[in-house]
Amino acid sequence: MLKSKRIAALNIGSSHLTLAEFNPLSGGGMELVNYGIASLGLDPDSDSESSAYIVSALRDLVREKRIKPGPIQIAISGQIVFPRYVKLPPVSGDKLRQIMRHEAQQNCPFPIDEVVWDYQLFGDPSTEMGAIMVAVKAEQVKNLTDCVEAVGFDPELVDVSAMTLYNAVRYNYGDREGCTMVLDIGARATNVIFMEEDRISFRSVPVAGNGITRELMREFDMSFKEAEDLKRAHAFVGFGGAYESHEDAVADRVSKIVRNVMTRQHAEISRTINFYRSQQSGSKPTLVLLTGGSSVIPHADTFLREKLKVEVDYLNPFQNVPVSETIDSESVSSDLQLLCETVGLGLRRCLKCPIEINLLPPDLVANKMFQRRIPFFGLSAIGIFLAMLVWWAYFRNVSESDDRRLAEIRSRAGQRTALAEQIDEIHQQQAVVREQAESLANLILDRTLWHQFLDMLEDQLADGMWLTSLETGPTRDAGRRMRLQGLFFNDKVTLPEVEAFAKALQEHDGFVQNVSLRRVSPFQQTDFIDEFLIEMTWLPTSPDEEDTP
Repeated sequence: MLKSKRIAALNIGSSHLTLAEFNPLSGGGMELVNYGIASLGLDPDSDSESSAYIVSALRDLVREKRIKPGPIQIAISGQIVFPRYVKLPPVSGDKLRQIMRHEAQQNCPFPIDEVVWDYQLFGDPSTEMGAIMVAVKAEQVKNLTDCVEAVGFDPELVDVSAMTLYNAVRYNYGDREGCTMVLDIGARATNVIFMEEDRISFRSVPVAGNGITRELMREFDMSFKEAEDLKRAHAFVGFGGAYESHEDAVADRVSKIVRNVMTRQHAEISRTINFYRSQQSGSKPTLVLLTGGSSVIPHADTFLREKLKVEVDYLNPFQNVPVSETIDSESVSSDLQLLCETVGLGLRRCLKCPIEINLLPPDLVANKMFQRRIPFFGLSAIGIFLAMLVWWAYFRNVSESDDRRLAEIRSRAGQRTALAEQIDEIHQQQAVVREQAESLANLILDRTLWHQFLDMLEDQLADGMWLTSLETGPTRDAGRRMRLQGLFFNDKVTLPEVEAFAKALQEHDGFVQNVSLRRVSPFQQTDFIDEFLIEMTWLPTSPDEEDTP
C-alpha cells in the first residue's frame, strides 16, 4: 500500500533538473500530472560547487509548478557511479553478499567505507547468475540528498539514471527479443545502456553535448553561455561529404563542428559495443533508442542510423504511461527526452521493477528506519502512559480504599478511646469506692475484732473478777500495746486464778502476745479487794484467719 497518492521524481543532471509528479492509477501504473525542467546555469565542466545551483533551481521549480515537497525518488548521473558486471556461482544468502562486497572492494577506486554500493541479480540461480553492481562515493550522494532536503523533500531512494531508463524501457516496450541499446546523450557524458533478455550493462562515454559547446567556444572565441545559445539556435549534424554547404555561414560552421563531435562519439560507442559483445557475450544491438537533452540535435538519429547500421528511434517513456489532460501535449512532446528518467523513478514507487538499486546514504537509511519506528515509539509511549495510568488508577483506588479504611479505623479508635476514657473514669471511681469500702471494711473488722476481744476477756475472767480500764497505744510493729487493769475479790479469787487469767490471754490464738502480769496489789487499802495490771501486745487478725485451722 502506498504511503501517499502522490509520487515525486527528480532527475539531477549535470546541466539541468527535471522534477515530475505522478499519481498512481487504480488499475496499476501511474499518470503524469505535473512536471518542470530547470537549467542549473552552471558550466558542467567547471569545478564550481553545484549545491547552491541545485537548491536554487529546485526551489524555483517547486514555486513555479506548485509542487508540494514530500517523499521523493532521486536519479543521479551514471557518470559518477562505478558499474561492474559480475558472474556468480549458484550461491545465496550471506555468501552472495560476501562475494559482492569483495567485488566492490576490488573494483571501486575508493575505500569501501567511503562509498555506497548496491547490486541487482539476474539469471538462473540454479546454474549461473550474473549481477550488475554500482558504487558511488557516499559524499557525492550525501551532497545531493542534502540539497533536496534543504528544499523540504524527503529522499526515499537514490537510483542511477541508467537503471531508471532500463525500467522505463521495459515498462513501455515490453520484453523485446535481441539486444536493445539506449543512448542517453547528456551534457557531460553519454550513457550507453545494453538491454538483453533480463540483464543490463552500461558504460559512460565522455563525449556529449558539452563537447560541442567547448568546440564552439574555441571556434568562435566566446563564453560557455554564448556557445550554448549558439548551439541551441544553429546546431544540427551536418551531412558531410559532397553535400552542399548552408547559405548561413555560421550554421554551416556549427554543423561541421557538431558532426566532428558526433563522429568521436560514434567511435566511443562502437568500442563500447565491441567490448560488450566480447567481454560480456552480448549480442549486436537490433534497436537504438535515443534520449537525453543533447539527443534532440537535428539529424542526430539519421547520423547514428547511418554509422551503426541499425534501426534508431527516440525513446518514448509515455507509450504505456498516460499524461494528464491538464498538461499541454506539445510541451510534453518537446521535453520528452528529459522526462525518461523520472518515469523510471516513478515506476519504482508504484510497481515491482526489474532493476531496483538504492544508493541512499547509510545515515539517511538509519534516519528513515528511525522515522518509521517513531509511530511504534509513540504507541509504546502511549502504552506505557496507559499502563502508568492504569497503575495510577489502581493505586489511587487502593489509596482511597485505604484512606476509607483508615478513616473507619480512626473513627473506631476514637470511639474506643472515648470508651477507654470512660473506663478509666469508672476505674478511678471504682478505686475511690474501693478505698471507701476498704475503710468501712476495716472499721467493721476492727469493731468485730474488738467485740471478739472483749468477748474473749469476758469469757476468761473468773467469777469475782472485773476490768476497770483498758489502755492501748501503738508499737513499732503492726500490733498495739495494751494495759489491762482490773479488780478481784481476794476472798473469791486467788492469785493463781489471776495468773491463769493472764496465761489464758497468752494462749489465745492470734490476739495477744507477750502477756505479762505486772503486779497484784491491794486496792485502796481495802482488805477484801485487790488490783491487778496486765501488759500485752495485741495483734488483731481477720475472722477468716482466726477460723483457719
